[in-house]
Amino acid sequence: MKSKILKAFLVTGFLTIISNMSCEKDLLTDTETVNDIDGNTYKVARIGSQIWMAENLKTTRYNNGQTIGTTIPATKDIIDEIMPKYQWAYDGDEKNVAVYGRLYTWYAVIDSRNICPVGWHVPTNAEWDTLVKNIGGENLAGGKLKEKGIEHWASPNTGATNESGFTALPGGLRVRYNSMGEFHTIGGSGFWWSFISNGDNNYSSTNRCLEYNSSLLYSNRYYSAYNGNSVRCIKD
Repeated sequence: MKSKILKAFLVTGFLTIISNMSCEKDLLTDTETVNDIDGNTYKVARIGSQIWMAENLKTTRYNNGQTIGTTIPATKDIIDEIMPKYQWAYDGDEKNVAVYGRLYTWYAVIDSRNICPVGWHVPTNAEWDTLVKNIGGENLAGGKLKEKGIEHWASPNTGATNESGFTALPGGLRVRYNSMGEFHTIGGSGFWWSFISNGDNNYSSTNRCLEYNSSLLYSNRYYSAYNGNSVRCIKD
């Protein structure tokens, strides 16, 4: 009897070791990085079966090398333009890009030239849903996605643990107000584009939002295709 128990223990113990080795191997892949066409290097995070950028997109060019335009001044009104494709540093200040990335209009995001690095893409709404499911649902997702502490998020940064490794940062957004483009809520909110495919290259814009005073992940908050939102790319 004792030999059978010992044998079972050795087998299950061996399986535990193997299992732990497999987990460790998965964790090591989280040290990977990806570069965009501008040469910016991004950390990545493996969450469930998905691999996400762990930083906001910073590129000023599409994958074919063509420039994603911006406006001069940064507050220029673009409401009369048809399908405006722009990117901005928050407030037009390039010093904000290193931490918070850039803000992009919806039309730049869905351009066929692709703003994400080769082998990566802008996430669909369904892919965001999978991310949320993997980390316990919308009520907990905000806290698990947000960077911990108040170095970049405003206090109290409710519920922030960054358990996912996503390291969400509050890059704010660009919106039209008083007949001009205005930048709001850096440090307080983050907004990320996603989309729903309706077939035949027809897409509907959606977004996800995180706030400094909530652990929720919000859907479709304060958005227009003309707004400037952050982008997180996901691996193909």
